[in-house]
Amino acid sequence: MNVQNMLLPSEKQLIEMGKPGPDGPICMVNLLKYKERAEYEDGRETSLSGAEAYAIYGAAVLELMGDFGASLGFSGAVSNIMLGEVEEPWDSIALAYYPSRAKMIEMFMSPVFQEISVHRAAGLAGQLNIETSGLVGSWLNQS
Repeated sequence: MNVQNMLLPSEKQLIEMGKPGPDGPICMVNLLKYKERAEYEDGRETSLSGAEAYAIYGAAVLELMGDFGASLGFSGAVSNIMLGEVEEPWDSIALAYYPSRAKMIEMFMSPVFQEISVHRAAGLAGQLNIETSGLVGSWLNQS
């Protein structure tokens, strides 16, 4: 299995994201890898780490999510890989809930999101995003 952290979706992924998607809510699993030092595309000087630059983005996007019916379900640092192997583990994980794929894309296209994404790009070396759907926690409630 080849795993590649990316900053932007491939052309094929963009086409897939443009489709209606699953009915109902989705959970986006975000596996995040930070740069050691933030690097802004406009060349600005900064003493921020990649994680600190991403935290600026994260705080702003958290405020924005409510406008689109979205929420953060969990965010935390990766402390250990318990099963399986990856060449380089991710630094953190975040679970973001959206009422639909369309609402997620609407948020991504908003001017506010575009403005704050500069911090995401500055801080991330790459990430893996996995869209999931279905009943959240349904397997927990079985007897």
